[in-house]
Amino acid sequence: MEGLKFASKYDRRIVVEKGVEKAREIEVSVLGNEYPTASIPGEVVPKDIFYTYREKYISDTAELLIPANISDEMANRVQMLALKAYKAADCAGMGRVDFLIDPETDELYLNEINTIPGFTKISMYPKLWEASDIPYPQLIEKLIDLALERKAQRDKTEREFRS
Repeated sequence: MEGLKFASKYDRRIVVEKGVEKAREIEVSVLGNEYPTASIPGEVVPKDIFYTYREKYISDTAELLIPANISDEMANRVQMLALKAYKAADCAGMGRVDFLIDPETDELYLNEINTIPGFTKISMYPKLWEASDIPYPQLIEKLIDLALERKAQRDKTEREFRS
């Protein structure tokens, strides 16, 4: 209760989530507009308990497993749920959907949808597509095509109401 009182000083909306100790972080890259596709899943294995900013961008000590060390059944489930989440959030172009897996129960949790995933040398988004047989130059071409497709769709949408 004390934590809720403290949090309510900063916002009236408070999210309370179940803590999952030593959760595995699984990531899926998604590409597309109306009919998106999902990459093979990858896994981030941090050196410490959490994958911190310092570990990701400064010390670069986390291990990236591509593909993730999960069963085919779990990989298919993660890909399917990544596509459902992407569509439910009305994403377009690209996104990365991150999950947590409880290592004791194999329960899967949607962690976040990243609509502007990184494109650095350490970023999972292009690495997952590379491992899914879409090399970087082809990925860039697809993203340009998707942006042009989305623009054409938006250009057809009325923006004013005249009575």
